[in-house]
Amino acid sequence: MIAKSRQPVETKRRIPRQARAEETVSAILEGAAQVLEAGGVAGFTTNAVAERAGVSIGTLYQYFSDKGALLHALGEREMQLTITSVAKALRNDDEAPIEERVRAVVRAIVNAFHGRLRARKAVVQAVLAQGLAIESVAPVAAFIAAAGATAHRGIARLTPEQQFVVSRALMGTIRAALLEEASFFKSRAFEDELVRLVLSYIGAVSAARA
Repeated sequence: MIAKSRQPVETKRRIPRQARAEETVSAILEGAAQVLEAGGVAGFTTNAVAERAGVSIGTLYQYFSDKGALLHALGEREMQLTITSVAKALRNDDEAPIEERVRAVVRAIVNAFHGRLRARKAVVQAVLAQGLAIESVAPVAAFIAAAGATAHRGIARLTPEQQFVVSRALMGTIRAALLEEASFFKSRAFEDELVRLVLSYIGAVSAARA
């Protein structure tokens, strides 16, 4: 089935160009995350966000047209923070064993949104409802895939198809556990299995080429 085209989501009415404006937007988005974590979507209103952020409702509307735009912008912000965390994990030690590097990446993604699972679930659901699921996953997945684009200590270089499969398998599993509110989401056992997923795939590719 062909996906219906959708109108672009208006995330911001006014683009912050000064430090104070950027601080205001950051405060609003942080307020949005706190409101979502405290009460979920049911309690998520622009008034509640403005109150939590310590700004007037008029100020909020200068930057965001409605709560849908807030959700979308919050998702974008957290996605970029996750990419930064993944990049840091990959840079920390280029000589570290592949398992340590994969685990650092997995941990960075699982701990996105500062561990706020209710807020994260609400944003993911909003993104899915807007038909933007692929766009929301792609930047993070592409970053993960890039780590496999170069052979590392005898590990086979991944083809574009293999990069796509392993990155989407990882991101899809994490997203499913989030949406299903899996009790083990933050557990070491779940982290271990995610690491096993990636390493097993990379190992299978390497063995097939040996």
